[in-house]
Parts: sequence; C-alpha cells; structure tokens
Amino acid sequence: MDEIINKVANSSLEVFDLEEHYPSGIRTQIDISQWLEEGYLLKEKIFREALKNHDWSQYRNHFVAIYCSTDAILPAWATILVTVHLQPFAQKIILGKKEEIDTLLYSEILNQIDYSIYRGKPVILKGCSKKPVPETAYVFAIQQLQKVAKSIMFGEACSAVPLYKALK
Repeated sequence: MDEIINKVANSSLEVFDLEEHYPSGIRTQIDISQWLEEGYLLKEKIFREALKNHDWSQYRNHFVAIYCSTDAILPAWATILVTVHLQPFAQKIILGKKEEIDTLLYSEILNQIDYSIYRGKPVILKGCSKKPVPETAYVFAIQQLQKVAKSIMFGEACSAVPLYKALK
C-alpha cells in the first residue's frame, strides 16, 4: 500500500489564524445609567459622588466598554469622567458595547504585524476558531494579506473558499 502524503503540510501554503492573535483579558462593560436618576437624568453632584464612591479597582487589567443602556441624553463630559476614574485600573477603555472591544483590539494588533512572510505565497485565512473573533477582524486581516499574498482562501485547507488571486 502507498504511503499517505500530507500535501497541505508539504506545500507553500501559509495559514493566517486570527485566533493566534486573540488578546487575552477580561472584557467588561459599564452601564452609565446605573448612576443616573431613574436611569435617565444626570444630576452632576450625585453623579460625581457615585463615581467617587464606586470601587474602580475591580476593573484592574480589564478591557472596558462604557455605554448607556437607556435613551438618556448625556453631556460628553459624563463618559469622559467615568474614563478618568477607570484609567488607573483598566487595560483599555472604549465608548461602546463590549463586543466592540475586540474590534478595536484586533485593529491595533493587525496593524502591527509584519505580513512579509506571506509575500508571494498562497494563504488560508483560517475561519474556525474557539475564541470570539469578530467578523471585522477578518475584514482587517484580508486588507493586509491582499497586499502581499499570491492568493487567499478562507476556511480550512480541506474546504477553503477562494477569495483573492493576485494578477500576474
């Protein structure tokens, strides 16, 4: 019987796995409405006092998203003041929902990668992951890979979908 040869392992095919770049850390969101009267009305003195008395150390090394779950109309300084209290503890702070944290983190991470190892090679942008990689990370990655790769496919080597082929 003939020996089984792994053609994928022996090819020049490169796999770009976004999961390998997943930033570890706790994601937390803070709802400003908890410090508003009835969730809607910001009374400056009460708001400042609530922020002053809040235990900010619980967010040490967290990635934090600040948002408001109600339709309250907030002055810009309200979220900025929350940020002032968070900054000594949090690893990163954004204005938005928790899901948006990974979008920002991937944007920063993917812009720092050296893509030259993929120059002129066929690349698979790995599609399956156990970690919550946002779809926007794939959009960021393809933009960088397309500048250097010979071709790009999405998925796994056994069932990849062709996405891009460089002009000769």
